Amino acid sequence: MDFLMSGLAACGACLFTNPLEVVKTRMQLQGELRAPGTYQRHYRNVFHAFITIGKVDGLAALQRGLAPALLYQFLMNGIRLGTYGLAEAGGYLHTAEGTLNPVRSAAAGALAGVMGAYLGSPIYMVKTHLQAQAATEIAVGHQYNHQGMFQALTKIGQKHGLVGLWRGALGGLPRVIVGSSTQLCTFSSTKDLMTQWEIFPPQSWKVALAAAMVSGIAVVLAMTPFDVVSTRLYNQPTDAQGKGLMYRGLLDALLQTARTEGIFEQKPQVFRSIMQHFSILTGDQRCWDREGSDWSQAVQSRPGSREELTDFPGQEMTYSQGLGVGNR
Repeated sequence: MDFLMSGLAACGACLFTNPLEVVKTRMQLQGELRAPGTYQRHYRNVFHAFITIGKVDGLAALQRGLAPALLYQFLMNGIRLGTYGLAEAGGYLHTAEGTLNPVRSAAAGALAGVMGAYLGSPIYMVKTHLQAQAATEIAVGHQYNHQGMFQALTKIGQKHGLVGLWRGALGGLPRVIVGSSTQLCTFSSTKDLMTQWEIFPPQSWKVALAAAMVSGIAVVLAMTPFDVVSTRLYNQPTDAQGKGLMYRGLLDALLQTARTEGIFEQKPQVFRSIMQHFSILTGDQRCWDREGSDWSQAVQSRPGSREELTDFPGQEMTYSQGLGVGNR
C-alpha cells in the first residue's frame, strides 16, 4: 500500500507541475555548449517561456510528455518513497534513543532513489525527448520528433536494443542520489524538529507541509547542476550504435558545460526548478506521515480530503565523438 499511495500522490502532483517541467527542460537545453551572448535566447525567464510556448506551440504543448511523466512519477516515487517509508517504519533509520540518524536516513534515501530512477530511466529519457520537441523557431537542443511514448520506446528499442533504452541511466544516478538523499533526509529531520519545537499541533498535516517546503528548497539547491547535465545527457544525439555524440558521460558533460557556459551560468536553473520540485514535494509528502505509517489516515488528514543527427535550429554545433553514457 505504501508503494501505491506514494506513486499515486506523485502522479497527482505531476498533473500540475508538468508544464513547469516542460519549461525547465527547454531552459536547461537552451544555449547548450554555447558561450553566453552567442546564441538567441528563445526563453528569457520562466514566465516568458510559458508565454512563448503557448503562443508558438500551443497551450497543449505545455503538457507535452505528460504520459511518460505520470508513468515515471508512479514508478520512481512509488519505489522511492515506499521503500524509504518501510525502512523508517521498521526503525532502521533511528538510533537506540529514538532520534533520527542523518547518515542512515541519507543512505536509505539515496538507495531508494537509485532503485526507482534506474528502473524508470527509459521512461524519463522519452519524457525528456518529448518535452524538448518544439516548433523550429523556438527549438532548443536535439529534436527527436517522436510521435508519442510507445512509438519512441519501440523505435529506440528496435534501433539500439535494451542498452539504448537505458542510455543515460548511469549518468543520471548521481542526480538522484544527491536529490533523493537530500530530500528524504531533510524532510524527516525538519519534521522531527518541528514536532519537538511544537510549532504546529501534534499529527497536524501542517507539519508535513512545512517540512516538504524546506525539503523542496534544499533538494533543488543540491540537485540542480546534476539535473541540468542529466537532461543534456538524455537528449544528446546518438550515432548508429546509440553512443552519445556530445558527451562521453557525466563528468565530461559537467566539464564541457562549465568551460563553455561558465559555472555560475547555471544558477538561474535553481529558480526554474524550485516551483516544480516544491509542488511535487508538497503533493506527495503531505501524504507521507512517518509517525503513523497508515496511508489512509495521512491522506484523510489533509483538508478537503529523432534518431537522425541534425544540428540545433539556428545554431552551429560541433559534436565530440565518444562513449555516450548519460541520466533521473
